[in-house]
Amino acid sequence: MTIALSEILSNRRLSGDTVTFHASEDWMQGRTMFGGFLSALAVVAMRDSLGIDMPLRALQTNFVGPVAAGEVVYKTRLLRQGKSVSQVQCEIHSDGVLAGLVVGVFGAPRDTALPTLSPTHKPLPKLVGDIPALPFIPKITPNFLQHIEMRWAVGSIPYMGTPFWESGIYIRAIDKNLSPEVLIVMLSDGPPTPCLSHFKGPVMASSVSWSLELPPLPQEVDSDGWFQIDMETKAGAGGYVNQSATLWTPGGQLASLGYQVVAVYG
Repeated sequence: MTIALSEILSNRRLSGDTVTFHASEDWMQGRTMFGGFLSALAVVAMRDSLGIDMPLRALQTNFVGPVAAGEVVYKTRLLRQGKSVSQVQCEIHSDGVLAGLVVGVFGAPRDTALPTLSPTHKPLPKLVGDIPALPFIPKITPNFLQHIEMRWAVGSIPYMGTPFWESGIYIRAIDKNLSPEVLIVMLSDGPPTPCLSHFKGPVMASSVSWSLELPPLPQEVDSDGWFQIDMETKAGAGGYVNQSATLWTPGGQLASLGYQVVAVYG
């Protein structure tokens, strides 16, 4: 049985500075919950408990320990509220133990003389309809793939022994009832690190820290359409890789910029 993210959000409980969610097994990634899912819940908890209505500009997540299925508790704290920028801390607790720490930066639009700068979107070299989806295979692929579809147009899926340091992937959520903000945060952490393509068999990898930056979101985001995420490994040594990711909306607009440190156990 799978539980859609929109259903998990509708059943959340707010009490003061604490928001509690029930996370189901189908959102697991190995021995912990999928990181994009956990971070998306953190943004919802920040808005719920503090009533913030400014756009999300940045999110920093440290994955401290595993988050088990069941009740996951988010405790928020306002670090600073300025005239146009607010910073919020959110602790993620699983089974009474601190399992994650998230800091969100929210900022109102400012008047500026600077012109708008937008990066150029480069379409992927293959059409999405020409690429098979990565299937969900119980006990082999992560459980959360029951909620997210991915198709590789550049690079390789993990464990094929065809080494790549980059990937270009079509990605979308199966749940069509998510806000653009929740959808973008979740999808920005969806694909595995490209370096797993170097291995010929299963190898564990785990995000240690994740930094996400969001430009002003487009007014219209097609939740039914395919997003594009371009990932590039910047450096790797000693069992860790440093990588970047750029997420584009189905309309080719910049959705997010991400940076991760990933531990690779192989």
